[in-house]
Amino acid sequence: MSAAQNIYRKKELRELDRRIRYLQKRLPDLKVVEQKPASRERVYFGATVALEDSDEKSVVYRIVGPDEFDHREFYISVDSPLAQSLLKRELGEEVEVEVPRGRLVFLIAAIDYDDT
Repeated sequence: MSAAQNIYRKKELRELDRRIRYLQKRLPDLKVVEQKPASRERVYFGATVALEDSDEKSVVYRIVGPDEFDHREFYISVDSPLAQSLLKRELGEEVEVEVPRGRLVFLIAAIDYDDT
């Protein structure tokens, strides 16, 4: 193994150790949510929500915990302004969201819960 590979592997190991320490600190605060939503027609934590804007363009988001959000997967944190505006809303309802570029209005077109 070359010196450059060795340095790279040590850096990877440090990053893994840092991630393990972070997760070990978070573990006591985490709570598994096993309860099914009261209504599958309302938006709750864990929902996958399809939204339509006024141009009928559609986007799908999944509401996840703060440590799970990933914009590439369209996972949004339950603490985000969009998720907060969606929570407890019903299928077919319109929601308004304040964003830096103004106010957006969406229609809740579909709500799904992964049963796995």
